[in-house]
Amino acid sequence: MNWNQIERHWHQRAGQVKVHWAKLTDDDLQKVAGKKEHLIGKLQEHYGILKEEAEDQIDEWIAK
Repeated sequence: MNWNQIERHWHQRAGQVKVHWAKLTDDDLQKVAGKKEHLIGKLQEHYGILKEEAEDQIDEWIAK
């Protein structure tokens, strides 16, 4: 799977994202709206991690 597929089907994938990153709220997921950079920002905000760590976590999640 690649990010373009996730973005196109965000409404279906948002639940999986919320399960994986439980600190994200429904409002956060609506604001992300499938945009990877927005998800990176929300992960940084809620988990207190660097951009690179957020990117790595997303890449690992996509690989699964």
